[in-house]
Amino acid sequence: MTITQPKSLPSALKLLAAALLLSLAATPLQAQDWAKARLDASPRHHEYVPLKHGDRTVQAFVVYPEVKTKAPVIVLIHEIFGLSDWAKEMADELAAQGFIVVAPDLLTGFGPNNGGSDSFTSMDATTKAVSGLDAAVVTADLDAAADYAKKIPAGNGKIAVAGFCWGGSKSFAFATHRKDLSAAFVFYGSGPSDVTNITAPVYGFYAGNDARIGATIPATTEAMKAAGKKYEPVTYDGAGHGFMRAGEAPDASPANKAAREQGFTRLVTLVKAMKPAPVAANPTHNKTLVAKKSAAPATLCHDSSMQMADSM
Repeated sequence: MTITQPKSLPSALKLLAAALLLSLAATPLQAQDWAKARLDASPRHHEYVPLKHGDRTVQAFVVYPEVKTKAPVIVLIHEIFGLSDWAKEMADELAAQGFIVVAPDLLTGFGPNNGGSDSFTSMDATTKAVSGLDAAVVTADLDAAADYAKKIPAGNGKIAVAGFCWGGSKSFAFATHRKDLSAAFVFYGSGPSDVTNITAPVYGFYAGNDARIGATIPATTEAMKAAGKKYEPVTYDGAGHGFMRAGEAPDASPANKAAREQGFTRLVTLVKAMKPAPVAANPTHNKTLVAKKSAAPATLCHDSSMQMADSM
């Protein structure tokens, strides 16, 4: 028996496919079920802390390790995708290694109805908001997070900053501003134009298949060397931009998975070996100016097609 398909089926399928794509495009990157499931299953203590500076309050996600001794504190700077489920899950994983993690939501107050990262309804809206953040506001928020980190009773006085993608560039930039850091960890982020004020050692984590960021490494290496600063970049062959997130996703490629595992091990080893900051105080950091809008938006970490691919 021959079954004749209705002539309208191809059109219906096209409409269904278009609807599915539209649905995916409108789904926020925060809805990473695999990351959220791991975070929800964590035995560690999570809390949200309001960090006030001037007339602004930024919310921070704070995770504590299950240890008896005092621990170093990591200020974690999220990707261009905001304080997503993955960013919080990354903070939790670092806490599992014995560190306290303070992850400020740098979109606090800039979302719909004055919300933060969770208030955005699409990746496109989130990335546009992050890329449009004023650099002075970001620095002031990070200062508030670092100031809070210094006062945590369970902290041992050692503070590091670690950033990913857009946050990687911000981590490097923050090291030029903040003098009491024990280390700065830069995951696939570009270096600042002026590195002369850096006092902490900077460690870079880069992807072999990331031509845009990879092309900046030689000049950054030369600038850090000329300024007499410690800079140790490592490139993971075959990995793509964003491998710390993509490498632990259920559909991770072998190269991204290997880079993620090696990068995480290196990060943990370096944090455990950190020395006290060369400068104990940073009296000028609180002079950071706060503004709400930037005249020059930051460069996006991914184009729109890569954003969609990485979120699926």
